[in-house]
Amino acid sequence: MKIGILGAGGMADALGTQWIRAGHEVTVSGRDQERARGRAESMNARAGRPAARAGSWAEAAAFGEVVMVGVREAGLADVLAAAGPALRGKPLIDVTNAAAPDRYDATRPLARRIADLTGGHVVKAFNLCHVDVWRMTPPVFGGRPLAVPLCGDDARALDLVRGLVRDLGCTPLDGGGLDRAAQLEATAAFVIGLWFGGADAQAILPPLASSGAHDPS
Repeated sequence: MKIGILGAGGMADALGTQWIRAGHEVTVSGRDQERARGRAESMNARAGRPAARAGSWAEAAAFGEVVMVGVREAGLADVLAAAGPALRGKPLIDVTNAAAPDRYDATRPLARRIADLTGGHVVKAFNLCHVDVWRMTPPVFGGRPLAVPLCGDDARALDLVRGLVRDLGCTPLDGGGLDRAAQLEATAAFVIGLWFGGADAQAILPPLASSGAHDPS
């Protein structure tokens, strides 16, 4: 599959490299074209195959059958405008978080903003973990593969992103519609704040067997 990536930072590098290893092609874009070219070259070197190239925002948007949005919150609107109309109706993976845990505004969800600005089919995913987790092959903790919650409304977009989650050796979880993405973003802000404070955020929840009786229907 062809994947466009808006952003040339750590998330683009980690996820893009893993997807190249899984057989996909990638076009990565950034504000600094020289940096984007260097990023593509390093991704190819680590993945062991020349399947990444650099392009403009618009070129990455047009290239991808699915496009990952991985830019800072402050530049989000400008980048999406520069990416142009190629994003309309396209599956978009939103990996963004607030600039800082204490600055998340639940009244302005990032995923909904991206959907409104682009007309794309947004799936919120990959926003709960530090970039180094996505460099693990695969991310497994205590013998259990990492689970990745997905929030989105479009069935085809969700199906594509589930496949990309599995390509990392992770387990996709249905997190509900795009309206639930705000909760996923707030969860990220909360647990990242705990990690910044030195706490083991994973320890706040018991395993399923100890979480009480629940009716799956």
